[in-house]
Amino acid sequence: MMTENPKTRLIDASTAHRTAPGWAYGFPELSKAHREAVSSSARVANPGCHATGFLVSAYPLIAMGILPRDYPLTCFSLTGYSGGGKKLIAEFEAEGRDKALDSPNIYALSLNHKHLPEMQTVAGLAYPPVFVPVLGDIYKGMATSILLQNRGLQGAPTAKEIWEKFCGYYKGESLISVAPFGGDTPRLATNALSGLDTLKLTVSGNDEQTLVTAQFDNLGKGASGAAVQNMNLMLGLPETAGLNL
Repeated sequence: MMTENPKTRLIDASTAHRTAPGWAYGFPELSKAHREAVSSSARVANPGCHATGFLVSAYPLIAMGILPRDYPLTCFSLTGYSGGGKKLIAEFEAEGRDKALDSPNIYALSLNHKHLPEMQTVAGLAYPPVFVPVLGDIYKGMATSILLQNRGLQGAPTAKEIWEKFCGYYKGESLISVAPFGGDTPRLATNALSGLDTLKLTVSGNDEQTLVTAQFDNLGKGASGAAVQNMNLMLGLPETAGLNL
């Protein structure tokens, strides 16, 4: 038993309750229902960092009827090593460390990463995505992408049309922004939003294929920042109180 006081309200940052009955999934921007559930619930499960980057892209596309629930989604996610906890941090920061850590490392090669259950369940997918996490030699930061063949989407929208849908979906959100379509940025850096509690969504591509990328801090919107945001909603405080914007 976690608490004997029925008035105690909990936020769990582990994977234990993210798909459990009786727990609200702590991603308020996904829908009006999610925000209301976080505000009123006594039990809130903080999302996983990779799941945050996946769901911010996949959930709206499914909710708007653009992405079929049985679409064979592929997602890759670049992350800083702080997300691996004390052991991994020590490994990366040790003197004489393994030279392999100087370059990006693909992991979870059995394709059963611990965030997959919430990625599939919360998105409402019929099947889990093929998920490829990549560990980088940076302390914090994330860039999570989904790849789409436009011909497999409802109405075969172009990348620009998908961008327009995201602009409408997240209009008015304080912590999520959608970058202009076709901007001058030649690259998307994993650590672009390090130290912030916000998330930026970039839609790239053409008439045939679309890349949707979420950039954020794995320790910010991907962890403690999300917990503070959820706490604010649970306590009736301004949603962005105490956050770095």
